[in-house]
This record gives sequence, structure tokens and C-alpha cells, in this order.
Amino acid sequence: MFGGLTGLQDPKGTDWGERMLNTVASQTIRHLFTQSESVEVFVRCYPSSKLLQGSIDSFKMSGSGLVIRKDFAVDEMSFETDAVAIDFGSVLSGKLSLKQPTQAIAQVVLSEAGINQAFNAELVKKRLLNLTVPSLTELSGGEPVSFTGVEIQLLPENRLQLVAKADLNNGELVPLSMILTIAIERRRRVSFKDPKIQLDQVPEAQREISQTLSVALVEILDNMVDLDRFDLDGVKMRLNRLETEGQKLIFSGYAEIERIPHSA
Repeated sequence: MFGGLTGLQDPKGTDWGERMLNTVASQTIRHLFTQSESVEVFVRCYPSSKLLQGSIDSFKMSGSGLVIRKDFAVDEMSFETDAVAIDFGSVLSGKLSLKQPTQAIAQVVLSEAGINQAFNAELVKKRLLNLTVPSLTELSGGEPVSFTGVEIQLLPENRLQLVAKADLNNGELVPLSMILTIAIERRRRVSFKDPKIQLDQVPEAQREISQTLSVALVEILDNMVDLDRFDLDGVKMRLNRLETEGQKLIFSGYAEIERIPHSA
């Protein structure tokens, strides 16, 4: 499942409680991902007697090359908590359970390639293919409409270039091209706003319908990326900001952890 797992070679003399927690935490967290290139876990608990009362000083995790739910690639992910109350009995049984909810500072880095790969995930495709809303079928003579070949390129200043094709299911493929601004809404949604629709490369006969279909696709995307749909059981991500940096999209915020999930 993992390409590699680091963070378990503690320096000689490291407190036994920390060693135990590092091992248990690593075993718990690795099950959250379909695969991973590397994961580092460091739990701070000193002195060990605090563990008997279920008290941890801090918990840090960082990983790279992660895959969530088989289809969603995460280039890097990290989170860090302050003091956490855990169930000591769960540690002895090889699990990690919280006594009370906690919050963690979190950062998630997506790559341009990983985002494009996600457009092929079933969870995403079902929202883009064979759409029968009246505003679309009016354009296709009543046939379902699909958006295919969606591909993005990250741009500076939280913008992206998006190209796609609209399949009207009548033998006609309509090219779409636009520049969008992305932002965070209500700390849980990624919004797609202010489309600058590009018609230069669209055949003149298709420009009007390309404009209309582009607006429809933006509306679909704007309602698609709600983090509550992707939450792990017991963990909710909340975002404060995002930033495009080269071919990376960087999210920062925090995780509300009600309980430690046992699988993705």
C-alpha cells in the first residue's frame, strides 16, 4: 500500500511513550490512503506518564505522493495539532482514538497533473457526462450533453486556463476554452468565477453555442468542489486560502477531527 513509510526510526533514548504512539499513529494513518510515496509521523508526549492520562503534547504528519479514494492524487499533505486527549486503552490495542474532538493546522498541495487526473475519476465524471438538464438539452435537440476532455493549466494569481469539449450527442463536438479565477467560499467550497471565454480558436459557426456551453460548464464546476463530499469519516477540512504557485495549487486551513478514521 505504501511505497515507503518513514518517521519510525526514533533517536536512541527517545521516550517509550513517543515510540509507541509513533508506531500506532503511523499504522492508523497509512490506512487513510490508497497509496503513498512517503509518510512521516511524529507524536510528542513527554514524559510518558502523561500518556497514562491520555495527554499528547503535539501530533505532526506529513506525506507526499498520496492517493485518496483510488482516484484523487495529493502531491503533499501535512497537519499539526497542539495538545490532544486520546484514549490510552486504544493505543494498547494498536489503534488511535480521541477522547474529544480537536483541530489541526493543515496544508494540502495538488499538482496540475493530479488535478487533471481527477477529471477522470468516476465521482467527477458522473457530474459531467450524460446531463439532461433542460438548459443543455435545448441546445442538443433533446439529447444528453457531456463535457469531455477537460484539462486545466494553472496560472498565476489564482487563475487557471481550462479547455474541454461539449458532446451534444448528435455528432457535434463543440470546443470550449476559458480562463477562470478560483477562490475559497465559506471555508469549504472551491469556487470558479469570472470566466473569460476564449472564442478565437472556435469555428465561427460554433461560437455562440460555445459561449453558452462554457457558461454552463463553469456553473457545474462551481457547484462541484465541496469538501464535505470528500471528507474522511470523522474529519472535516476547512480552508482559509488557496494559492497557485507554478504547477502547484496550495490550500491552507485546518482540519476538524471528531475521530480518527480507520480507512479512507
